[in-house]
Amino acid sequence: MVSRNMRFAALASAAMLLPGCASIEHKQFAPGEAPVVVGPPVRSNVTPYDEALACLGDEIRSSGRKKLGIAVGDIKDYTGKYNQNEGAAITQGGALMVYSAIGKMNDAVTLHERFDTRVAEAELIYLDRRQLGDGQQYPLGPGGALVPYKPYFGGSIRASDYFIIGGITELNYNINSGGAEANVNLVGPKARVFTLNVAVDLRIVSTETLVVSHTVSMSKQITGYEVGFGVFRFFDNDLFDINLGAKNQEPLQFGVRTTLEAATIDLLARTASVSPFSCLEKGPEKALRYVSKTPPEPRLPAPPRRAASAAPSDERRVAASLPPPPPAARPAVTLGSPTARTSGPAAALSGPSTEAALARESLLETPGAPAQVRPTTPGVFGQY
Repeated sequence: MVSRNMRFAALASAAMLLPGCASIEHKQFAPGEAPVVVGPPVRSNVTPYDEALACLGDEIRSSGRKKLGIAVGDIKDYTGKYNQNEGAAITQGGALMVYSAIGKMNDAVTLHERFDTRVAEAELIYLDRRQLGDGQQYPLGPGGALVPYKPYFGGSIRASDYFIIGGITELNYNINSGGAEANVNLVGPKARVFTLNVAVDLRIVSTETLVVSHTVSMSKQITGYEVGFGVFRFFDNDLFDINLGAKNQEPLQFGVRTTLEAATIDLLARTASVSPFSCLEKGPEKALRYVSKTPPEPRLPAPPRRAASAAPSDERRVAASLPPPPPAARPAVTLGSPTARTSGPAAALSGPSTEAALARESLLETPGAPAQVRPTTPGVFGQY
């Protein structure tokens, strides 16, 4: 009897220890109300990339270039993963996460609202109807009458330079898992680890030209574990089924947020032509290992293409103005001779100028005729 009481006492003690794993407090907010559970307080949503984003903002400001205007479009969930009981597996607020990431750069870029403009559009409609006011009087032009509504002459909305769009494109469950379980007389421990991953694809687009400036694709693995200890056996005439354990996983939506923040660092660093690598070395545990293998390269403007009707070069004009040589000056060429093999366009390649050599060859072929320049073939000697 004593041994049975000791067993029950041990089980009760183990059950009482489980709530100690989390801080749980009951608090009554008003008289007559039932106490409610109060957990940890609200805090700022800190991520491992906070310091890197602030550092990148400092780098962009110190670069001395014009302040960029950035907007964020819809960043949707394209994974298609949906649960009948819990709804979408991936957050639907990807655009809001990117907005918050840019906000952590401490005003290094001008952030434009383009995701939800319903309130602004409604007020512009009221403004256009002369229905919007702020309690003050406004003159209608110089020396005009005072009116209670705000006059609007257009041009108050600031234009953005670039906007970021894309989506969350991958959610792969259980890309790797493993575990072990050992039982002796139905008593023993168990352990399991598992890994899944998410991926995002973003691009930054010029607002004026709709040219995609840069793209980025990033993925992140999310790990979890489960450990436990179980007892399933008879003690005398009593059956005991006891399971103790813990299960933990990195928050899935937090993993999506950090992946979007890393992609934002990549796009803005490339667009602003600054290197993010010194910033990525900052942060807890140097977790900012990524962004790109190579530093951003400056985008050089393409050389201007010459129009087809451009004036001939100086060498052509000089060659065309030369008088034709006398017939006796042209050497006789026998088919198959070394002279024949080294004359013509092949010989022109070894001269000081391809265009001048081709012009001289065209003059030699027709003695006494007006000077005509043979056009070159596009893709062989270049387009002139």
